[in-house]
Amino acid sequence: MSIGILTSGGDCPGLNAVIRGAVMKGDKIYEQEFAGIRDGWRGLIVDDVFSLPRRRVRGLSKEGGTILGTSRTHPYNGIDGVGGPDAIRAVMERHSMEGIIAIGGEGTLSGAARLAADGLPVVGVPKTIDNDLSGTDYTFGFDTAVSIATESIDRLRTTTEAHHRCMVVEVMGRHVGWIALHAGLASGAHAILIPEVSVTLEQITEWVLLTQARGRAPVVVVSEGFQLKNDKGELEDIAAERGLDAAGRPRLGGIGEALAPLIERSTGIETRAATLGHLQRGGVPTAYDRVLATRFGHAAIDAVMQRKWGQMVALSGIDIVTVPMAEATKELKTVPRKQWDEAAVLFG
Repeated sequence: MSIGILTSGGDCPGLNAVIRGAVMKGDKIYEQEFAGIRDGWRGLIVDDVFSLPRRRVRGLSKEGGTILGTSRTHPYNGIDGVGGPDAIRAVMERHSMEGIIAIGGEGTLSGAARLAADGLPVVGVPKTIDNDLSGTDYTFGFDTAVSIATESIDRLRTTTEAHHRCMVVEVMGRHVGWIALHAGLASGAHAILIPEVSVTLEQITEWVLLTQARGRAPVVVVSEGFQLKNDKGELEDIAAERGLDAAGRPRLGGIGEALAPLIERSTGIETRAATLGHLQRGGVPTAYDRVLATRFGHAAIDAVMQRKWGQMVALSGIDIVTVPMAEATKELKTVPRKQWDEAAVLFG
């Protein structure tokens, strides 16, 4: 019998460290064999599976990306009408898999929870740079994304100061603003705009002008999912449409480019925009993410051996625990208004 491992959804630094942690402990402590599943749920539907011995994961904790590949294939929607628990169960039986470790974000784990409810032996590992899963204090990938964003803002600040400009820096965050909040605070941004809190152009203008009056070059950090509020309190979608992604969601990105000319017009300050985009997903994981991901991998194989199907490993304080996947994915973990208000004291 073997344990299958897959990575699904958006990639992020630390995926390989989870794979290594699970395989190393599974081999050494439980004498288990492992099967690598290519490109997420797609591999379990089309039978793209290979042997994953211990020697294949050596030195992986520092590597970015994922050796398994990933996709946004949904286990129930499938490919060309083929999918669902019966198709996946058939592939598992063909490769003598007694369980699956599914590493992914909200979409991946929602699908995994549904499969578990339908009787498939699945354990989840939370992964997202957005840190938006409610069942865990932190997800691996988040610390790396914040570190990359913070360093980028620090670099942009020097050129902005030299030219006495305003800089709008767009970071990832479709529904939640954790990256913007943490990177903005760490880099000393003069305004942080997040999806959870809509503000008016007049308020942003005030922060920018107050910053300039102190002899500083204003830096505005904005999440890609932020929406501007007009004088009537209505939300305005000022970013251009970029079509739909594979999951049918609107592709975000562009709020920074849309906001920069508005700020320039309202303040008279030359304003530039920089979109960090997928830079936040790439590269090697930070030390924190390597350790957290490795601990998640260890806990995942423990959960498999204990037959904790339908459970997700999670960080609670400094401890690794297990929580029901269905509960962990029921709602997004958004930035509390109190935390943004604490940061807003420093704006302007």
